[in-house]
Amino acid sequence: MDGTVLVADDDRTIRTVLTQALTRAGCKVHATSSLMTLMRWVEEGKGDLVISDVIMPDGNGLEALPRIGKMRPGLPVIVISAQNTIMTAIQAAEAEAYDYLPKPFDLPDLMKRSARALDQKRRAVVRNRVETKEAGDDLPLVGRTPAMQALYRLVARVMNTDLPVLITGESGTGKSLIARAIHDFSDRRTLPFVVAQSADLAGIEGPAMLLSKARGGSLVFDEVADYDEDAQARIVRMLDMLGDSAPRIMATSQADLSARMEAGLFRQDLFYRLGGVTIHVPSLRERVDDIPLLADHFLSKGERDFGAVRRLSADARELVRAYSWPGNVRQLENTLRRLMVTSAEAEISRAEVEAVLGNQPSMEPLRGGGEGEKLSTSVAKHLKRYFDLHGGALPPPGVYQRILREVELPLIEIALDATAGNQAKCADLLGINRNTLRKKITDLDIRVTRRRKLM
Repeated sequence: MDGTVLVADDDRTIRTVLTQALTRAGCKVHATSSLMTLMRWVEEGKGDLVISDVIMPDGNGLEALPRIGKMRPGLPVIVISAQNTIMTAIQAAEAEAYDYLPKPFDLPDLMKRSARALDQKRRAVVRNRVETKEAGDDLPLVGRTPAMQALYRLVARVMNTDLPVLITGESGTGKSLIARAIHDFSDRRTLPFVVAQSADLAGIEGPAMLLSKARGGSLVFDEVADYDEDAQARIVRMLDMLGDSAPRIMATSQADLSARMEAGLFRQDLFYRLGGVTIHVPSLRERVDDIPLLADHFLSKGERDFGAVRRLSADARELVRAYSWPGNVRQLENTLRRLMVTSAEAEISRAEVEAVLGNQPSMEPLRGGGEGEKLSTSVAKHLKRYFDLHGGALPPPGVYQRILREVELPLIEIALDATAGNQAKCADLLGINRNTLRKKITDLDIRVTRRRKLM
């Protein structure tokens, strides 16, 4: 790797790690904690690549991107941020950042992206950044897991295309929020956003009235798998008649449309018309590490709504993270809002969380899987969804280790739980060396709690 890299981050540790890694790779590095210093270097013509944090003591790295592009067209900028929300990914895409990575980032992955950026010559075209509405801060599209980051990037890539979008996922995962985000951050954001139900298609004028309401904005068919045969046929005829000023077509479904199509319950022609791009919204079980982030988000939102400051105790936070949340993000939000109202103390206890969750189901049946489905079949389905999330492009390098980590983490956590936190028994159960288990617990940041196992 050859070139000069400008690193801007107010975290001394990150500056040191990046400086050492890039220097070892053969680069010259200038590092600073000041956005003003970074901009001076750019103006002076220094640097072949910029790696910048978003929130700096003297400014916002994303807001500086248009100025960088104006001064140095073609200078690639990799944005790194601890603000792991869809807003950051969309704003980075809108500002024509070369790449975006959430903190904590994988250093080898960042180095590979930096190498590609230094090797690639491109002309930077800076577009006006999407206006950020206050309501956007309330979108519970928060997450730093690979699945959510891949989803954010896919949304950013497809939002200004005319391709129809099919958004799939379990109830409560936020499918409608994804549809709304695609509209609100696209070039159609000043036009209507219309959500249609099956009943809206009834009558001779039903489809025409929907198109009239949408007026070139966005038209979303909500839970389209539930539409009867007549409604499906009306959508097909309507889509075949769309003109130049047609609205963006989106649909949501918690059911597996391909399975329903094979069973003769969903029209094949409608399936292919709606599935220009498929975006799968993962369940909370598929992104456990995001649950504490979402919990903090909802507690902060509740503070604004109710004027009460609440936080989860360590034990309560552990329970919230361990619960399966069959109702996904919607259930998590409703649970925390209820706890904010009913809790008498600033710190919400584990007992209070248990009381609220006591009468709720621990898990719902997984959709689309048979009772005797093999683990390998389930894993294959998950991996196919992961690759499909990238919209035809390849995932970032390092898939093998990321997938192993995703499987290894819950396996070790469940084994530790089954052995009541006894690491010797857990290592024997897993068939690995005890020192190996200890290293994996440290590397995966697994919290081990010893307890008496109740039989």
